[in-house]
Amino acid sequence: MAMGGKRFAILLCAEDSDYVKKKYGGYFGVFVRMLAEEGETWDVYRVASGEFPEDDEIGLFDGFVITGSCNDAHGNDVWICKLLNLLKKLDSMKKTILGICFGHQILARALGGKTGRNVAGWDIGVTAIHLSSSNHFSSLKIPATLSVIECHRDEVCELPPKAEVIAWSEKTGIEMFKYGNHIMGIQGHPEYTKDILLHLIDRLLNRDLIVESYAKEMKAKLGTCEPDREALRKLCISFLKGGL
Repeated sequence: MAMGGKRFAILLCAEDSDYVKKKYGGYFGVFVRMLAEEGETWDVYRVASGEFPEDDEIGLFDGFVITGSCNDAHGNDVWICKLLNLLKKLDSMKKTILGICFGHQILARALGGKTGRNVAGWDIGVTAIHLSSSNHFSSLKIPATLSVIECHRDEVCELPPKAEVIAWSEKTGIEMFKYGNHIMGIQGHPEYTKDILLHLIDRLLNRDLIVESYAKEMKAKLGTCEPDREALRKLCISFLKGGL
């Protein structure tokens, strides 16, 4: 490990598909490619398989990233309950935590908010999210509206006390939130490429989670818009390594 380099842990809440494993080195590889910089150490804990950091390991990390998942953040699987406890502990230690999609929802739940199905149904594709006027990222020169890849049917329906909405979209009221200066949730997937989403649409279709006509429509729409991956990457890195 590089001396003096920052150290981060990814709490992996998804099973890697064979495709993502082969092409990107799993979701761990996808996140590291987006967030890692020279001199840092990145570790992974496969929390969905019951692999958690020991209490004496937690202090070694400067920050944590919680990934997306096929599970519901309002579920009570053993690993989800364990993750909720870990997140409460990390919050009490004021550790920096970035939650993505399921990670955003599970953070909200751990801190006292509520999650559930979005009444508008699935949101799959590239969505325009609007950063709130109290833009915490003004120094980054990020536009007030960003295009982000989304793939969810659950949402944060009620914010934890003291949390603040920092982005919203037409379909989802809480696209991003912050809690203190150390926790941020993003409903979208800044780490996804359109290629990953196309494969995910096929997986959802194969599992009968979406219908074919919807899958076709979403794929056609994807051809016409690009996510703001660089601006989103800047925003995530700036939060993880500099706070809000």
